[in-house]
This record gives sequence, C-alpha cells and structure tokens, in this order.
Amino acid sequence: MRAFDYIRAGSCKDALAEAETPGTAFIAGGTNLLDLMKHEVMTPARLVDISRLDLRGITLTDAGLRIGAMVSNSDLAADPLVRRHWPLLSRALLAGASGQLRNKATTGGNLLQRTRCYYFYDTAMQCNKREPGSGCAAIGGFNRIHAILGASDACIATHPSDMAVALRALSAEVELLAAGGGRRQVPLAAFYRLPGDTPHVETVLEPGEMIAAVLLPPAEGGRQIYRKVRDRASYAFALVSVAACLRMETGRIAAAALAFGGLAHMPWRSAELEGALIGEAPSPALFDHAADLLLAEAKGQGDNDFKIPLARRTLAAVLAEATAEEGARA
Repeated sequence: MRAFDYIRAGSCKDALAEAETPGTAFIAGGTNLLDLMKHEVMTPARLVDISRLDLRGITLTDAGLRIGAMVSNSDLAADPLVRRHWPLLSRALLAGASGQLRNKATTGGNLLQRTRCYYFYDTAMQCNKREPGSGCAAIGGFNRIHAILGASDACIATHPSDMAVALRALSAEVELLAAGGGRRQVPLAAFYRLPGDTPHVETVLEPGEMIAAVLLPPAEGGRQIYRKVRDRASYAFALVSVAACLRMETGRIAAAALAFGGLAHMPWRSAELEGALIGEAPSPALFDHAADLLLAEAKGQGDNDFKIPLARRTLAAVLAEATAEEGARA
C-alpha cells in the first residue's frame, strides 16, 4: 500500500470541498477500498473519512423509505421496517459477505464496490477497467465468474453487490450530493454504466459528488424472493442471483419486477421479460419464454457458458416459488 494523507471530515460540506483536490477518495467502512489499496489497484493520494457524517438514518416518509448512505449493511438488514415491508432487501444483504463485513460495510459503499474480477485485482495483467486501453485478459482467460449480458470487447466483468440487485428490483433511486449543496436523484437503473469502450467509468457520479441516501418507493405487497446461486454456502459472490417482486390476482401475474446479479456489469433488469409475465397464468412454458427473453443476447466466454442454463433454471425456480399457492409453498 502506498502512503496517503488522511482527513476526517466533520460535515458533508467539508468532505465535498476536500474531494475537489485531485487524487482524493472517500472512505467509509473501507471493506472494498482498503483491499484495492493493498493490491495497489487504487492508489489515492488522500483519503477523506466520511464514516462519522450524519447520514445514518432509516426514515419512513409518504414517498417511501429513505436510507442514509452511512447505514451499515447489518443495521439495514435488521431494521424492522425493512424486514416487514421490503424483506427482499434484508434477504439480499444477509446473503452477502460475512457478519463482520456487514457490520462495517455501508449502504453507499456497497453500491460503489468494484468488480471482483481476478485480472482487475492483478496489476500484472491487462485490464481496461484498471488501465484504459491496456486490453482485457479475462477475454480468452479464466472467465468463470464473468458477464454474459451487457459486456463489450473491452470488459466482461460483473458487479458483485447483492444489495444492489434487490434495490434494482425495488426500483430504488440514489440521492447524490455535490459541492455547494446541490442534490439530484438518479434511478438505480441509470446509476450504473455499461462498459462499452470506457469500462473504467462505472457510474454517473460526477467528480466531487457523494451518495447521500438511497430512496425506496412504497412497498406494493406481493411476494418478495431473493435466490443466490454460488460456489459455497457463505461468503461467496453470486454466479447467478434473482431478486423478484411478484403479485398475483385471481390466478394471474398482476405485477412483476425481477433483477439479476452475476450476469452483467450492473444489476440487470428486462422490461420485455416483465411485460411478458403480466396478465398471464403461471406455467413452465411461460417461465421458459421469460428465460428466452432474458437470455436472447447472452454470450458466454467459454468458462462461464454454464451461466446461461443456470440463469434459466434459477429464474424458473424463483417464478415457480413466487406464483405458487400458499399451501404449495408451506
């Protein structure tokens, strides 16, 4: 790890002012950033500690739920409001990392964690995300955990967050704070960027902006399910994950929101898939059609070809569970 200056911010205004200096990074829980600094993947000259800022509240409003950026993953997963009305979010958080990491990891930091691609972490290897224009060693390399949707010739990495997948299914928005007090809200669907030719540009955050909160619209009822397929039972990133919110009426699917992890650079959601489910009676044929729509443009890279049938089976299992009668699920 390279030497750096450390500044403890006393307010959001102070933190944003410090961030105007080139080479500055924010640190909160540090569960991802410190690893990246140890590997010298990221080498900020200055760290601004924002862990003590007043951004920890979880507040229910007429517009929904406001989650401060400094709320820990453990506190968010255990919050009674979240568990009662947005259980999908709690389940996704508990499926990610270890208890110790969840105690330190923050809501804002979770959204901004970077890919766990082997080649991104190995500074001896080519990586366009780490060094633009250098190439992508994962293409043609060992790419078992890599993307099958939304990738490009420049990068096939995936986003590792479980929480972000649940938030995408819940139609969350991200509240951003800029120097001078300016605020803006960005739907999570628009917060992340696909790699294209610039995989090093991962979000729409402008220089000097910080995440202030995550906003959830009111819960709509129905069934919420999070299913994560991984190599071992705990502390492993998703090969495929599905976050689902479905509501049934008179034996047909009345509302559906599904997001997918482990498949792309961002939590993936398909309006075409969801539209095909609305108004239909659940059946294996319908679930198979939904998988066709999801995976129509999927492309394996060799080692990760198995993700295509795995995503199909996982989606079918989640849809079957979400649409089953109460007695069948008991």
